[in-house]
Parts: sequence; structure tokens; C-alpha cells
Amino acid sequence: MKRIIIGISGASGVVYAIDLLKTLRNLPQDIEIHGVVSQWARENLRIETDMKLTELYDLMDYHYANHDMAATIASGSYLIDAMVIVPASMKTVAGIACGFHDSLIGRAADVTLKEQRKLIIVPRETPLSVIHLENLTKLAKLGAHIIPPIPAFYHPPQSVEELIRQQTTKMLDSLGIEHNVAERWQGSSRFNKG
Repeated sequence: MKRIIIGISGASGVVYAIDLLKTLRNLPQDIEIHGVVSQWARENLRIETDMKLTELYDLMDYHYANHDMAATIASGSYLIDAMVIVPASMKTVAGIACGFHDSLIGRAADVTLKEQRKLIIVPRETPLSVIHLENLTKLAKLGAHIIPPIPAFYHPPQSVEELIRQQTTKMLDSLGIEHNVAERWQGSSRFNKG
């Protein structure tokens, strides 16, 4: 069984987290999901979707308050396979990069790095300042996978949902989870009709 932490911070793009959670729930693999939703992520859930917080929590096996620094996932002795922060605000990224953790999301990410487990960060900010780029570069040098939600158009997508699925595919690939969620590149001849 894989044990994965999903941290949802207060950046726009909570739909990426929702799609990842729904997809993990529907895969045949045995995956235990631990979730943390920040205060501003809750606000974005309200602004950007029709989903209730209780419905989001229903997609998780366990969920924790972002201020609960005594949660199991705050300790390196609690074994997890990976952590995904989706979306990742630049405040969250900066806190992790600087080792300053006043939230459970930041603390769990710090533990993930120090224990050399997989950390995936889905930054949701544009344009990126040099400060943002330096923080993301620092985390990449420490082993974090940086997977910004940048869509591809080679298939071509027919809906926003397809673009969101592409992002989910990239996160699942990075997690090493087998899936058949979205169409993959099959070579240029498949897409060129003439």
C-alpha cells in the first residue's frame, strides 16, 4: 500500500487537487491518503468550486488541521511514500525552501525532504519572480519534483477537464503510480492527418 500526503495550500487551482484525489480514489491500487487543507485553500474551494469541505475530506482517508503540529505526518518516524502540494502557494514554497514551518503542510514537506522521500510541488503563480524561481530551484536541488500546471495541446484538448487531467497524469507519473488517465504522446504521425 502506498501512503501519500496531499497538501492543499491557498493558491488558485484547487481543482488540480480535487482531480488528483478523485483519481487516486478510483485507481485499483491500495493508496492511503492523508490530507491537509489550509485556511486559504478552504476559501479557494468555496470561490472556485461548488464542492463542500466535507466532500473534499471524504476523498481522504485521514485529514488534519493545518495548525496541528502534533499530527502523525509531522514526524519523520511516520512512514509515507510521498507528498504532493497542489496547488502550492509561493508563501508555502518560500517557507519550505527557508526551513520555516508555521503550518502542518510546511512541516510535513520539511520531514519529507529530510527523510529523502518524494516531494512534488505544483506551484500556481504567474508570472514567477526571481524570488519564486530561486525558491523553486532550491527545492528542486533538494530533490523535490516541480510540476507546474502547464498544459500541452498536442492531442488537442476539448475541455478544461482534459487540461486538468493532463496535470493529474504528470503527478501520478511522478508518484510512480500506474494509470491510464489521459492520452499520451504517440508520435507525430498519429496526430498529423495529412
